[in-house]
Amino acid sequence: MSVIEVGVLGATGVVGQQFVSRLARHPWFRLTWLAASERSEGKAYKSVAPWRLATPMPEESASSIVEACTPGRGPKVVFSGLDASVAGEIEGAFAAAGHIVVSNARNFRMDPLVPLLIPEVNADHLSLLTEQRAAKGWSGAIVTNPNCSTVVLAMALAPMRQFGIRSVVVSTMQAVSGAGYPGVPSLDILGNVVPFIGGEEEKMEIETLKILGSDGGRTPYVAAVSAHTNRVPVIDGHTMTVSVDFATTPSIADLAHAVRTFAGRPQELKLPTAPQPALVLMDEPNRPQPRLDADLGGGMAISIGRLRACPVMQAKFVALGHNTVRGAAGAAILNAELMHAEGIF
Repeated sequence: MSVIEVGVLGATGVVGQQFVSRLARHPWFRLTWLAASERSEGKAYKSVAPWRLATPMPEESASSIVEACTPGRGPKVVFSGLDASVAGEIEGAFAAAGHIVVSNARNFRMDPLVPLLIPEVNADHLSLLTEQRAAKGWSGAIVTNPNCSTVVLAMALAPMRQFGIRSVVVSTMQAVSGAGYPGVPSLDILGNVVPFIGGEEEKMEIETLKILGSDGGRTPYVAAVSAHTNRVPVIDGHTMTVSVDFATTPSIADLAHAVRTFAGRPQELKLPTAPQPALVLMDEPNRPQPRLDADLGGGMAISIGRLRACPVMQAKFVALGHNTVRGAAGAAILNAELMHAEGIF
């Protein structure tokens, strides 16, 4: 396979840095173009990207000169780590100019012609792209990944769709890294729980149903989702407690079997970033935990534990995922791998 050149929009931010780090060792993609705001244009990446990751800045990127986010410049495939305040206009312009934009931003997630993609769950939603290009007049395309908490919930629920999910109540315990840098002030979060994350509950309730839905997500999954979102003093890893009611009466053994045997198109194709398995069902009574389990599958696997009967609904469990890997850059890279494997570029 020939190496595919890719670029990153918003390369200096925290999500952009995750893209730079993960693409540096990717077997299919070669990062050749870094773009950011005008204040970074013309400068070496190492001088304008205050590195926030535990792994060192890749040497090949450190000396790269950052360019402006100018449509028509850079490779055909670009990953977007842009802030939502600017992502909509810029990503749309890049798609119109012929680029394949693989976005982490929220701006296009609920557009009925834009796939909100989790490759294990709704790979068929990529069929929207033909209609997207025709309707919008784009020679390129935009594909998005979900909110960092939505991806954990949707993946945990995906194998349970066969039992007819009717209602879901989810309470999250979300890591501070989900707020970006510098994130939540220390005096607000240390020794504390903040029971509000702006817009997060609505995203989980709406995005999940699009992802699990049909016709590219234009027909949402018929279920009720109620979310409570909380910020907790954890660095990485979004944990959530989930209760589910079904139209049928699956046993806990039925649900456990569905989770353990769950796999999707990425596992079938053995994509480079695909975790094997996608879902890890844990039997220990005190797992999953962010410190122990967020990095499973290179940060791409979702951990599920404490699967048991619920006296109010039918079943309840704990789910955990790495919010800046599976919930951000890693998810977008897996989306691009699937798109390439399916011949979209």
